[in-house]
Amino acid sequence: MEESTMGSKTKTFTFEEVAKHNHRKDCWIIVNGKVYDVTPFLEDHPGGDEVLVTATEKDATSDFEDIGHSESAIEMMQTYLVGEVDTNTLPTQATNTPRPPTQAPANSNQSAGFVLKMLQYLVPLLILGFAFALQYYGKRNKSNEAEN
Repeated sequence: MEESTMGSKTKTFTFEEVAKHNHRKDCWIIVNGKVYDVTPFLEDHPGGDEVLVTATEKDATSDFEDIGHSESAIEMMQTYLVGEVDTNTLPTQATNTPRPPTQAPANSNQSAGFVLKMLQYLVPLLILGFAFALQYYGKRNKSNEAEN
Protein backbone atom coordinates (compact mmCIF):
# COMPACT_ATOMS: atom_id res chain seq x y z
CA MET A 1 0.00 0.00 0.00
CA GLU A 2 1.26 3.51 -0.78
CA GLU A 3 0.26 6.85 0.62
CA SER A 4 1.11 10.39 -0.30
CA THR A 5 3.28 12.33 2.14
CA MET A 6 4.08 15.95 1.33
CA GLY A 7 3.90 15.41 -2.42
CA SER A 8 6.00 12.24 -2.53
CA LYS A 9 4.95 8.61 -2.47
CA THR A 10 5.91 6.69 0.67
CA LYS A 11 5.61 2.94 0.78
CA THR A 12 3.86 1.61 3.89
CA PHE A 13 4.76 -1.89 5.04
CA THR A 14 3.13 -4.19 7.55
CA PHE A 15 5.26 -5.44 10.40
CA GLU A 16 5.15 -8.94 8.92
CA GLU A 17 6.56 -7.67 5.60
CA VAL A 18 9.43 -5.90 7.35
CA ALA A 19 10.15 -8.85 9.65
CA LYS A 20 10.93 -11.07 6.63
CA HIS A 21 14.08 -9.01 6.00
CA ASN A 22 15.99 -10.41 8.98
CA HIS A 23 19.43 -11.58 7.89
CA ARG A 24 22.80 -10.20 6.74
CA LYS A 25 21.98 -10.31 3.03
CA ASP A 26 18.63 -8.53 3.53
CA CYS A 27 18.37 -6.50 6.74
CA TRP A 28 15.54 -4.05 7.47
CA ILE A 29 14.92 -2.28 10.77
CA ILE A 30 12.09 -0.15 12.16
CA VAL A 31 12.98 3.07 13.99
CA ASN A 32 10.40 5.70 14.92
CA GLY A 33 7.80 4.21 12.59
CA LYS A 34 10.11 4.32 9.58
CA VAL A 35 11.57 1.33 7.74
CA TYR A 36 15.26 1.29 6.79
CA ASP A 37 17.08 -1.18 4.55
CA VAL A 38 20.46 -1.17 6.31
CA THR A 39 21.89 -4.10 4.35
CA PRO A 40 24.53 -1.97 2.54
CA PHE A 41 25.57 -0.39 5.87
CA LEU A 42 26.17 -3.62 7.81
CA GLU A 43 29.93 -3.75 7.19
CA ASP A 44 30.37 -0.06 8.04
CA HIS A 45 28.27 0.05 11.22
CA PRO A 46 30.57 1.04 14.12
CA GLY A 47 28.78 -1.32 16.50
CA GLY A 48 29.15 -4.27 14.11
CA ASP A 49 26.65 -5.97 11.86
CA GLU A 50 25.28 -8.27 14.57
CA VAL A 51 23.73 -5.29 16.38
CA LEU A 52 21.68 -4.40 13.31
CA VAL A 53 20.71 -7.99 12.52
CA THR A 54 19.43 -8.51 16.07
CA ALA A 55 17.36 -5.30 15.71
CA THR A 56 15.23 -6.94 13.00
CA GLU A 57 11.80 -8.48 13.61
CA LYS A 58 10.92 -5.82 16.20
CA ASP A 59 10.53 -2.10 16.66
CA ALA A 60 14.16 -1.07 17.24
CA THR A 61 13.34 2.51 18.29
CA SER A 62 14.28 2.08 21.96
CA ASP A 63 17.48 0.20 21.05
CA PHE A 64 18.41 2.99 18.64
CA GLU A 65 17.67 5.78 21.12
CA ASP A 66 19.40 4.05 24.04
CA ILE A 67 22.71 4.10 22.19
CA GLY A 68 22.65 7.86 21.66
CA HIS A 69 23.45 8.18 17.95
CA SER A 70 25.01 11.38 16.62
CA GLU A 71 23.21 13.87 14.40
CA SER A 72 25.28 12.73 11.42
CA ALA A 73 24.25 9.11 12.04
CA ILE A 74 20.60 10.15 12.12
CA GLU A 75 21.04 12.12 8.89
CA MET A 76 22.82 9.15 7.28
CA MET A 77 19.82 6.94 8.04
CA GLN A 78 17.75 8.85 5.50
CA THR A 79 19.78 7.28 2.68
CA TYR A 80 18.51 3.85 3.80
CA LEU A 81 14.84 4.85 4.22
CA VAL A 82 12.48 2.59 2.24
CA GLY A 83 9.14 3.59 3.77
CA GLU A 84 7.03 3.51 6.88
CA VAL A 85 5.55 0.73 8.98
CA ASP A 86 1.83 0.47 9.62
CA THR A 87 1.96 0.95 13.40
CA ASN A 88 -1.32 -0.95 13.78
CA THR A 89 0.53 -4.11 12.70
CA LEU A 90 3.32 -3.81 15.29
CA PRO A 91 3.22 -6.54 17.93
CA THR A 92 2.16 -5.27 21.35
CA GLN A 93 4.42 -5.67 24.33
CA ALA A 94 3.25 -7.79 27.22
CA THR A 95 0.95 -5.70 29.38
CA ASN A 96 2.11 -7.27 32.65
CA THR A 97 5.75 -6.33 32.03
CA PRO A 98 6.49 -3.16 34.00
CA ARG A 99 8.03 -0.44 31.93
CA PRO A 100 11.29 0.94 33.37
CA PRO A 101 11.52 4.68 33.95
CA THR A 102 12.87 6.48 30.91
CA GLN A 103 15.40 8.59 32.83
CA ALA A 104 17.47 5.82 34.43
CA PRO A 105 18.22 3.70 31.34
CA ALA A 106 19.15 6.75 29.29
CA ASN A 107 21.79 7.80 31.81
CA SER A 108 23.29 4.33 32.20
CA ASN A 109 23.31 3.79 28.43
CA GLN A 110 24.95 7.15 27.87
CA SER A 111 27.76 6.19 30.22
CA ALA A 112 28.02 2.78 28.54
CA GLY A 113 28.25 4.54 25.18
CA PHE A 114 30.97 6.80 26.54
CA VAL A 115 32.94 3.82 27.84
CA LEU A 116 32.60 2.08 24.47
CA LYS A 117 33.87 5.17 22.64
CA MET A 118 36.82 5.45 25.04
CA LEU A 119 37.68 1.79 24.51
CA GLN A 120 37.62 2.30 20.74
CA TYR A 121 40.49 4.75 21.17
CA LEU A 122 42.34 3.21 24.10
CA VAL A 123 42.60 -0.38 22.87
CA PRO A 124 44.46 0.52 19.65
CA LEU A 125 46.77 2.81 21.64
CA LEU A 126 47.51 0.04 24.12
CA ILE A 127 48.23 -2.40 21.31
CA LEU A 128 50.53 0.13 19.67
CA GLY A 129 52.34 0.75 22.96
CA PHE A 130 52.72 -2.98 23.53
CA ALA A 131 54.18 -3.40 20.02
CA PHE A 132 56.73 -0.64 20.64
CA ALA A 133 57.67 -2.16 24.00
CA LEU A 134 58.24 -5.57 22.41
CA GLN A 135 60.35 -4.01 19.69
CA TYR A 136 62.41 -2.04 22.23
CA TYR A 137 63.06 -5.02 24.49
CA GLY A 138 63.75 -7.25 21.51
CA LYS A 139 66.48 -4.90 20.23
CA ARG A 140 67.85 -4.50 23.73
CA ASN A 141 68.15 -8.26 24.18
CA LYS A 142 69.91 -8.62 20.81
CA SER A 143 72.47 -5.94 21.76
CA ASN A 144 73.05 -7.63 25.15
CA GLU A 145 73.59 -11.01 23.41
CA ALA A 146 76.01 -9.42 20.96
CA GLU A 147 78.09 -7.97 23.83
CA ASN A 148 78.40 -11.37 25.52
